[in-house]
Order: sequence, then C-alpha cells, then structure tokens
Amino acid sequence: MENIFDQLIDSYLIHHVGISDHFLSDKLAGSLKDNLNELYSIGNLTSARIGNDENAGVNKLVRSDKIFWLDKSHEDKFEDAFFLLIDEFILHLNSTCFTGITGYEFHYAFYEAGSFYKRHIDQFNSNKDRAFTVIFYLNENWVYADGGQLCVHFEDTMQLIAPLNGRCIFFKSSELEHEVLLTMKPRLSITGWLKTNLV
Repeated sequence: MENIFDQLIDSYLIHHVGISDHFLSDKLAGSLKDNLNELYSIGNLTSARIGNDENAGVNKLVRSDKIFWLDKSHEDKFEDAFFLLIDEFILHLNSTCFTGITGYEFHYAFYEAGSFYKRHIDQFNSNKDRAFTVIFYLNENWVYADGGQLCVHFEDTMQLIAPLNGRCIFFKSSELEHEVLLTMKPRLSITGWLKTNLV
C-alpha cells in the first residue's frame, strides 16, 4: 500500500489535489457500497447539516445529500477494514510528511438523483482541527453524463473529478473551495477529515 499512499501524497504536493484510483480495492469498495445501500434502504441516513455549532441545520438549497457517520463501535468488518487502511495511511503520512494527524472522522454520503452540494470550504471558522479532506468513491460504471463530479475551484481555473469506484481524493481542508455538481443518478461515497488537536 505504500506505493499507493505515495501516489496520493505526490499528486497532492504537485497539484494541491491528490488522486489515487486504486486506494480502495474493488472488493472493499463493493462491500462498503453494499453497506451504504442497506443503510439507505432501511432509512438510517439523515439529511446532512450545514455548520458545526448550535446554529447548524439542514439547508437543501446548499446541500441535499444524506449521511451516516462511521464508528468503530459498529463492529462492522468492512468498516473496520476501512479504518485499518486509514490508520496505515495516517502512520505513513505522519512519518513521511510530519503532518501531526491525531484523529479522523468519516461518514457515508448518499446523493440521490437530483442532489448536489454547493461551493464551500471544509474547515469551520470556530474549529480548525480539520487538516485534510479525504473522499472515497463507491460508484461502478460511472460516465460523464451521470454528473456528480467534484468541482475543485482554484484561483483562475477549476478541476472536475469523476466519482469513480475506488478512487480517493485528498486535499487541505482550509484551502480549496469545492462543490458536488448535480448528479443524475445515485452517487455514493465516504467523506471524512484527518484532524489535528488545533482548535
């Protein structure tokens, strides 16, 4: 896995957005996708909120995805395998780049057809502990016409990234504005943040 970790880190250092198309194996991605579809089918997902304080709330004009937070207490073998992979990546990241990551949080994200997430940045004004955003896609046979691309905004240009199965995206949470474009069919992912102890 170190080669895949290095590919993600190197592409981040060069382009400010790291991309690895093989971070998740097909088997693990498929199992996590099955988990998410099951959670959706039994109604365990909740509408995603905006903000992180007492004023946080649902605003479907800004984002219309549904989420479910991952937790090691769930004792799900596929999520545990995912967490093990994240632990290995953080160990490698800290030892090679001295990033000081001390924790993380991840949730499933389900975008129904017609869903989107408007342009935003991932770090809160009141809490600076999100250091890096990491996204994993769980979508087989995705084509351009399906929409749902991640649009990353730079100063004078933008980058469109397709949500292809097993692909990992990695960027600094405080730097890049981004959005999820309108999706034409269900779009599944795991989104999360590598965190430090900063407040």
